[in-house]
Amino acid sequence: MRVLILAGWLNGGGAERVVVQLLNGCDLVGADIQLGLLRRAGAYIDDVDPRLVHTRTWGERLFPSDGTNASFYLPHRIAMSAVTGPLVYRRIIRETRPDVILSVGRGPNLLVYMALASMGRDRPAWIVRDGNNLKRMTSDEARGGRRRDLGLRIVRRAYRAADCLLVNSDGLARDMAEVLELDPRSIRTIRNPIDVEAIRRASREALPQPVDGPFVFSAGRLVHQKGFDVLLRAFASSGFRNSHRLVIAGEGPDLGLLQALAAELGIAERVQFPGFQANPWAWMRRCEFYVLSSRWEGCPNALAEALACGAPALATDCRFGPSELIRHARDGWLVPPEDPGALGQAIDLLLASEQLRQRLGAAAASRMEEYDRRRILPQYGALFAEVACVEDEDFGDDPIAVAVGE
Repeated sequence: MRVLILAGWLNGGGAERVVVQLLNGCDLVGADIQLGLLRRAGAYIDDVDPRLVHTRTWGERLFPSDGTNASFYLPHRIAMSAVTGPLVYRRIIRETRPDVILSVGRGPNLLVYMALASMGRDRPAWIVRDGNNLKRMTSDEARGGRRRDLGLRIVRRAYRAADCLLVNSDGLARDMAEVLELDPRSIRTIRNPIDVEAIRRASREALPQPVDGPFVFSAGRLVHQKGFDVLLRAFASSGFRNSHRLVIAGEGPDLGLLQALAAELGIAERVQFPGFQANPWAWMRRCEFYVLSSRWEGCPNALAEALACGAPALATDCRFGPSELIRHARDGWLVPPEDPGALGQAIDLLLASEQLRQRLGAAAASRMEEYDRRRILPQYGALFAEVACVEDEDFGDDPIAVAVGE
């Protein structure tokens, strides 16, 4: 069975980490897996066999790898992407001749929809994967009610044309069925695979830079979704702000804003922004505890990996994912999202009790065995086999025109 994964580029996100796991776990999946990219770039590009990666050099310069999605909603970018992206993907599809396509990420999902539109009944089976809160992400990226509504309408049309929608949490599956008006039977949930053994091995490596004293750690893209502004306010209110440090690893457009906020709160000297970390697990192993401060998620990969490292975890109980990874007070600690006061109180509670941290960390490490790649990747293989048997359907001739006018 030939499977083609189509994505934008391999930047440092959770979805891209899943792609790497699939490409490097063909034996567990039970399929020949290839990867098609709009741009051969990203933090994880060196983690996959280059012989498995397909691009078109004439298209790469049109898709700058700035790691943001907001620019997609600008009219000239929509027009450019709508012409070039489907053409690139269609060429790769015809070159690799897959039985099943798995597209990853909202932008690539829409471009694959357009690429397959002209193939009619000759198109391969198609799985759309989306691992984030659709309504919140679209509102955040579109930055306007009309753009948001248009974006949701197009996404709804595209996703309903796929043979299957794949998500990574049960809560997200229920939300997608409601928002997209989908038959729940067309949605599948597979947890993000974690290479538990490799993560724990890498966690024993030395930190790439020193930290002066005990620290709390968080990681993710520096964007509004991740709530790092909430985390900074919570840490500033903590009674431990002068004895501990806060380390926030990652890259993104909000770095300057977060640094300015830390200075405004009087904690700039206590906060480190080390940038993207190829080995965040070394930080997770040595921190007092890991913090997820997100406003929304799908199922946060970094949180699961921190739990696999045995790190005590403090997370916002946002939609979706944290409450499926963490059972409150058993293998982690949950607080309401967008509440600096509650997050600050929980920081103080955990820093004050080493016994509590040890108990939560031990329980978390045991629970994450359920997410090990050896258990999860075969589920992808079963899904690919199931979807490959679905009878192909004709998409129609003009998907975007139909979506806008529906």
